[in-house]
Amino acid sequence: MPQDASDPFDLSRNERLILSLIRRRGPMARAALAQATGLSAQAITNLTRKLISNNFLATEKVVRGRVGQPSTPLSLSADGALFVGLKLGRRLAELALVDFAGQVKIHRQEVYPFPQPDRMLAFARHGIATFQTGLAARNRGRIAGLGIAAPFRLWDWGDEMAEWHGRDLRAELAQNLPFPVFLENDATTACGAELVFGGSNLPPDFLYLYIAHFAGGGVVLDGKLRFGPQRNAGALGSMPIAEGRQLVDIASVSDLERRLGRALPPDDAGWDVPEQIEADWARDAGRALAFVALSAVSLVDLPLIVIDGAIPAAARARLVRETRRAIDTIPAAGIDRPRVIEGSMGRQARILGAAALPLSHFFQPDGQLG
Repeated sequence: MPQDASDPFDLSRNERLILSLIRRRGPMARAALAQATGLSAQAITNLTRKLISNNFLATEKVVRGRVGQPSTPLSLSADGALFVGLKLGRRLAELALVDFAGQVKIHRQEVYPFPQPDRMLAFARHGIATFQTGLAARNRGRIAGLGIAAPFRLWDWGDEMAEWHGRDLRAELAQNLPFPVFLENDATTACGAELVFGGSNLPPDFLYLYIAHFAGGGVVLDGKLRFGPQRNAGALGSMPIAEGRQLVDIASVSDLERRLGRALPPDDAGWDVPEQIEADWARDAGRALAFVALSAVSLVDLPLIVIDGAIPAAARARLVRETRRAIDTIPAAGIDRPRVIEGSMGRQARILGAAALPLSHFFQPDGQLG
C-alpha cells in the first residue's frame, strides 16, 4: 500500500523494531532499548519521542532504584492503532476490533451449518461498518487494516462448499474499505498470533499444531513464520499418517464429533464430552501428532512442538500429555526428541492472528507476521 507523508503508519524500520521489542518483552526503558537494538542513546531518544508524539508509545511511572539514574519505562499505547480481524471457521465466523496492545475491544460472531460466501461478506461488511460508526471520529483513521484467517481450498470440504470455488473473499471485501485487506490460512495465522501476542518464551525454530474442527499448523524457522510459495507451508492436517489417512482424520474436533455422534458447540461451555470418549480420542490424536512431530523434526531439526486449539484448556493439556507419551515410545534413532508444550492463545488464536496480519504489515520490522 503506497504511503504518504501524512500517513500515521509510515514508520521507519528502527521505529518498528522498538515497537516490536516492547510488544514482545513488555515496558522497556530507553537504556534497555538502546542495548537491545544497538542504537545510540540519542537515536533511541529521538525515535521514542516521535513514537510518543504519534501515540504509539506511552510513558509509565518513573522507576527509582538504589543505584543509577531513575528510568521511565515505555509501553504500547492501546489506542495507537486498531486492527480488524475476521476468522472464517467451519461452523463459526468471528469479527473483532483489536487495539494496539492486542486486546479485543469489540467482538461479533455468527454460527451457521456451513459458511456461504455471500453470507460471510454480509457479516463482515455489516460488522466493520458498525465498528467504524462506534468509534470517535478521531479514531476511525487509526484502523490500519483488515486481516482474514480462512482455510484454503474451502471447496474441498464437501459439495455444500462448492460456491467458494472462484471466489476471492479478500478482493471482494477490499472493494469498499478505506484500508488494506490481508488474507492467510487460518492455522498459519494462529501460529502468528502465538508469535506476536503469546506469552511463551519461544525458541527461533519450532512446529506449531492447531486443533480445531480440522487440524492445521505452522512452521517457524530462524524466528520467522514460513509461508511457502503457495502460502500453505505447515498444512499439517494434510500430512499422511498411515493406511491412506491424514492427520486431519484423527487429530481434529471433527473426529471427536464422529465418535460422539453429534456436533459440539463452538465454545468451551458446551464441551460436554464423556470422559472415556475424550480419553480415547486424545490417545489416538496424540499418537498421530507424535508421528507428525517426529517426521518434522527429522526433516528440519526442530527442538519444540507447540500444540494449541479451539478446545478447552483441560482437553488441550490432555492432548499434550498423550503426544509426549507417544513421542517417547516411537523409535527416534538419529534425532533428538522435541519438547512439547501447550500454546497460550486457545480459541482466540485465529481471530487475533487475523488482526495481527495488518499489525505485522505496518509495525513489524520486516512487515511479516511473526
